[in-house]
Amino acid sequence: MLTAVNRQARAEGLAPGMRLADARALLPRLAAAEARPAEDRRALARLALWCNRFTPCCAVDSGDGPLGAEGGAEGEAENGLLLDIAGCAHLFGGEAAMAAAVEARLADLGIEAQIGLADTPAAAWALARFGRDGRRRAAPGATLAALAPLPVEALRIAPGDARLLRRLGLTTIGAAAALPRAALARRFRGRAGGQEGSGTVLQRLDRALGRRPDPVASLPPPPACLARLAFAEPLVDLAGLEAALARLADDLCAALERAGLGARELMLLFCRVDGAAAARRVSTARATRDAAHLARLFAGKVETVDPGFGIDAMALHAVRAEPLSPAQFRLVEGGRGGGDPGPLIDRLQARLGEGSVFRLEPVESHLPERAERRAEPGPEGNPWPARPGLPQRPFRLFDRPEPVEAVAEVPDGPPVLFVWRRLRRRIARAEGPERIEPEWWAQWQTGVPEGAPRDYYCVEDAEGRRYWLFRAGLYRDGLCRDAGGRGTPRWYIHGLYG
Repeated sequence: MLTAVNRQARAEGLAPGMRLADARALLPRLAAAEARPAEDRRALARLALWCNRFTPCCAVDSGDGPLGAEGGAEGEAENGLLLDIAGCAHLFGGEAAMAAAVEARLADLGIEAQIGLADTPAAAWALARFGRDGRRRAAPGATLAALAPLPVEALRIAPGDARLLRRLGLTTIGAAAALPRAALARRFRGRAGGQEGSGTVLQRLDRALGRRPDPVASLPPPPACLARLAFAEPLVDLAGLEAALARLADDLCAALERAGLGARELMLLFCRVDGAAAARRVSTARATRDAAHLARLFAGKVETVDPGFGIDAMALHAVRAEPLSPAQFRLVEGGRGGGDPGPLIDRLQARLGEGSVFRLEPVESHLPERAERRAEPGPEGNPWPARPGLPQRPFRLFDRPEPVEAVAEVPDGPPVLFVWRRLRRRIARAEGPERIEPEWWAQWQTGVPEGAPRDYYCVEDAEGRRYWLFRAGLYRDGLCRDAGGRGTPRWYIHGLYG
């Protein structure tokens, strides 16, 4: 049975699915090679990664892939790639120029390609395989017009559904799309388990026309560096696994050093003799290629792996890596001074889990609760701005200011007492005010003092406890209104000094 033919064979009347004996009867000098589906899949995966030079979203199109997981055509071979070029075509001069560039580069590799361009993956698949030369591109928003003259087989439906459509006189996609949706769904509902679900003609039509989502599952990029180790005898004890891990870490760090890279995310794979596999991941705060440090990060995770009847292979992948210049080591060890906190952060994350350690980075905002945000530990981002003369901020700042009831001797003066969390606190000393104006784009929200000017006071109560209070709004405007609708500013507590 022919699984694939080139253009010359197709011009002679051969097609996939034809028996080899019939093909040789038409072309006695036909050159045929045995199909190797497994090798074809590996070659397509490599070609998809090669196509990352055009777009970062590439996938292998297969009968059980993104378009065929829900009832693809029977006997469909993996013979195509899906490239999501949204946002990339302008880098090559437009969609048509990009398609020509892809076809030319593939021709340089000795690969014949038929390219279809459309708004949806299913429509591009149909145009690439059933469209005529010069009519393999659907203009934006004109998918139905481009698919209308194509045969119903271009919907990638089961052969039985295609035969039934033709028996009903519906030979093209345009004829099937012209039918009422209810009639089409009712006629083919019984063939998909009693519902308008996967594999029905209507569902395939909707995916081709963009009425249903049809995501492209792009291939993950290959690891930046990797190290593999196979064992003559399966390993079952922890000591053997730890020794293999140390050797893998040395080999991986040597490969990283040759490439001038440092690992930021790593994955350790365990392949058991029964075919099962286990994976453990760790991440680092900074790029590193310290083999001993990486082995320590995985030490606690190796204990959680069930070796079963034995592990016959292990692999250590640098899933994510960054450029890392060579470091100058000190000749004298043991000296004091600030060391790199990266190893400590990595060990804390390995023990406590991802997201357990973070750092703070500055944000351009006048409001104190918005002046910083959490970030992953790693290379320092924007430096903290130097603000000489800025009053000392409290040691503990609340995520959101909490409202309090305050009494002041004069309207614009500091408070003399306030009630917070049902406790009355009389103020002995006060310092301020410090005026903080909101950003011009800030909008007032009821109950949240974001759009009004703030007057901050550092106050101390009779027992020596210090608080950071502010008055939101001014008495001369009506920005801040209380529950009674009066135009009086509101008081809030924002932090504690001790």
